[in-house]
Amino acid sequence: MSETSSLIELEKERRMGGDGTIDTTRELRRIDLSDFDARRDEIADQLWAAATDIGFFQIVNHGIPSSVVDAVFEMSQRFFALPAEVKAQYPLRKEDNAGYEFRSQVRPSIGVPDQKESYQVTLPHMADLWPTEAELPGFRATILDFEHRAWELAMKVLSCFAQKLAFDTDFFERAHNPQSPNYQSALRLLHYFAVPPEARGQDAPWRAGAHTDFDVLTLLFQRDGQGGLEVLPGREMETESWTPVQPTSDSITCNIGDMLMRWSDDALPSNFHRVRGPRAGENQDARYSIAYFAQADRDVVMESPSGAWEPITARDYLLERIRANYGK
Repeated sequence: MSETSSLIELEKERRMGGDGTIDTTRELRRIDLSDFDARRDEIADQLWAAATDIGFFQIVNHGIPSSVVDAVFEMSQRFFALPAEVKAQYPLRKEDNAGYEFRSQVRPSIGVPDQKESYQVTLPHMADLWPTEAELPGFRATILDFEHRAWELAMKVLSCFAQKLAFDTDFFERAHNPQSPNYQSALRLLHYFAVPPEARGQDAPWRAGAHTDFDVLTLLFQRDGQGGLEVLPGREMETESWTPVQPTSDSITCNIGDMLMRWSDDALPSNFHRVRGPRAGENQDARYSIAYFAQADRDVVMESPSGAWEPITARDYLLERIRANYGK
């Protein structure tokens, strides 16, 4: 993606700050990954159909036990409940996408900080960013185990897209190597703030403004009853017809990122999504989610199969997108 293309994407995002309309009839497909090896071709067809349709889908029977997911959500809540001065010891290093941030991400679509705090885990850069065992016993081990499980699942899903794109089935696994110092996939713990008591009779502000993800594939773990995620099928903003995503604890919501759109010659769309603040009368308690962003290693050269896009390293691609969006 050239600098001009990045600026075009930025201009699209800046135009996405309105409410738009809501369409509750559009289908977000649930794809069963059980008996994966025997059903690989069938699953690949289902994933491709869902992804080329709206770029979002949910996977069930994905192989990560519910007890493991529950445990990492509990650990996430314990982390965010730590005193502010403890969390501040592990500040986000933007160049490494690792560490803790508080209301620091400003989306061009809304121009104000997201109403959240988050903690990013990017494996090569975590040496001095883990809470100590005294501060949060078991945190590091729990998060590392979950990060690995998320990586394995993301690579399984991506192997299906590689198959449909006529790449080697391990193409994306080679491009996301957790043992490499250039690994830049990230696990993000997210805490969207509860609406304060004095504002409970009002509609809450945006929790996260409209955006696309820069990565290859996102896995989003959510909890029952903690809604707000909305997607915009199709990259044309004129319709502004958003579809709410029903969160369930037994499913993982997945979306195609900008990197995979590029790698697929735009066959797989990376679509806009946002987290709407709860309306008056809705659940206005805190919202927790966990996202795994599969991002190609920094030294991987992304090449368009048809030559429609110029080759670029994943590192330079992300830097270009970050500069365009955040002026960094």
